[in-house]
Amino acid sequence: MPLPDLDTSVGWSFGFEFDGVVIKQIQEVSGLKMETDAIELKHNTADGKYVNKKLPGRPKAGEITLTRGVTDDSSFEDWIKKTLFGDMAASRKGGSVIMYDFMGAEIKRYKLTNAWPKSLEIGTMKAGDTSVLTEKLVITHEGCEPG
Repeated sequence: MPLPDLDTSVGWSFGFEFDGVVIKQIQEVSGLKMETDAIELKHNTADGKYVNKKLPGRPKAGEITLTRGVTDDSSFEDWIKKTLFGDMAASRKGGSVIMYDFMGAEIKRYKLTNAWPKSLEIGTMKAGDTSVLTEKLVITHEGCEPG
């Protein structure tokens, strides 16, 4: 469902999809960006003026971090085990970061190319603490595009 004209989305609900599995309980997504190298071209023009020009280069690979509350879902652990044991053919996956509106309908998606998990960090465990225990998955990818 598209947003009405002049409305903007609220960073309220988002998820991650890989291998056909959609995880909607993501608390935080950081590092999602599309970037390209800048090539600097320094030269003189025909009339002798010095020109410093910037040109777009190759797209840069990136990393995103997904944070969610710990549950009995083991999809993050299963995925990173493939990387830790060197099975990169099974680790590299296409994935998407998905944004949802208040009704749970998808409003935007960012596709990741050849994504694989770099690290999985479990939050601080402290006796007597009442905060939610989280896990952070850092995902490296070779490209990000709206889709």
